[in-house]
Amino acid sequence: MSPDLSVILPRVLIVSRRSLRKNKFVDFVGEYHLDLIVGYGAVPVIVPRVSGVHMLLDSFEPIHGVLLCEGEDIDPSLYEAETSNLSPEEFEEIRRIHSSDTAIDREKDSIELRLAKLCLERNIPYLGICRGSQVLNVASGGTLYQDIEKEMSKKIQESQRVKHMDYDNYDGHRHVVKVVENTPLHDWFRDSLEEDEMQILVNSYHHQGVNRLAQRFVPMAFAPDGLIEGFYDPDACNPEEGKFIMGLQFHPERMRQDGTDMFDYPGCPMAYQEFVKAVIAYQKKLNSTTSVPRPLKLDQAMEKKRKVILKSFSLARNIYTTGQKMNPSKESELLQAGAEFLESNTALSIEQENRLKQMGATVRNAGSYIERLKMNEEREKMAENVMGKMSAEQLSDLLSFYHMMGQICSEVLERKLNGFVHGIGS
Repeated sequence: MSPDLSVILPRVLIVSRRSLRKNKFVDFVGEYHLDLIVGYGAVPVIVPRVSGVHMLLDSFEPIHGVLLCEGEDIDPSLYEAETSNLSPEEFEEIRRIHSSDTAIDREKDSIELRLAKLCLERNIPYLGICRGSQVLNVASGGTLYQDIEKEMSKKIQESQRVKHMDYDNYDGHRHVVKVVENTPLHDWFRDSLEEDEMQILVNSYHHQGVNRLAQRFVPMAFAPDGLIEGFYDPDACNPEEGKFIMGLQFHPERMRQDGTDMFDYPGCPMAYQEFVKAVIAYQKKLNSTTSVPRPLKLDQAMEKKRKVILKSFSLARNIYTTGQKMNPSKESELLQAGAEFLESNTALSIEQENRLKQMGATVRNAGSYIERLKMNEEREKMAENVMGKMSAEQLSDLLSFYHMMGQICSEVLERKLNGFVHGIGS
């Protein structure tokens, strides 16, 4: 695989789900999601469910698509849950029956709601599966049933009730949904629908679902009890133009015949195919308006030169900041490399110049600086040779002379500075 594919292929963010295994937390994403995303030409980027990630989502840019899937119940306070009239005993029973889902994960809520709202604000393609559809509805102002069986069963006849969760037949359980005409779901499953019924069988792994659908969405499928099993934004559904905002309560990626990878219907993978199509188009649209820098690749010789120049800048910075003397025999050649580079690259931008100055490495006259160092070194050697021939008394007199001259210079300088200040004051 070409190393440039990580730059070329569009990126789909998927938030992991946290589980406790052998007394340790494990984050995971279902393999069917990843297989389909990769199979249709995008790169899945896992956003780990760890504390603080919701504040670091900018680090995952560029974001070309978001796929949110299964997980625990969303914190009811996030969608201002309407009064359900459930008794404390009923809530306790719900927690007992659905113990793996009712443990609220506020960190995951925060991460996924931020991503959903980002997609809605920027029209980034979004596909929500199961919990992901509920997140999308909540992010758009909708509400959820806190428990379908107990809340909806009070409103409908027993013959219309639907079993949305079967722990004894987890993957095999199916129930009927009626597909709404002239919707994407209708297009995908058209060949599997009978005109007089418009029904398909879907899997079901949830005890919560959409109560009040957000205003921007249109239903695509209903269960016999009236629960919305799929919805989309008709104003943001044109994969060829990079538009795709959709939620499915069921799992089409897991609707497979027992013991095989054969889908129940040919239309099952279409949600992923159309979603990735929109992701690819969105990336192209994004790239046409923003320039994505490609990583610079250097050959072996250029890489060696780059390292030498970096060492030169580092040395210049140390000399500049610490005032330390350099060893001309070892370091003058290295410093010269940086000087030559700066002299040959005079057309630097303001940003580049500021950055080099911050590093303490912008010594454009580095060549003359080296010459001064060499000259000072030669003068020091000459002075040492002359003083080496002087007697102790002569050296003592010379030291006293320079000490006296230093005092006189200090006094004269102080008088001049005082006179300058008084002159300004007058």
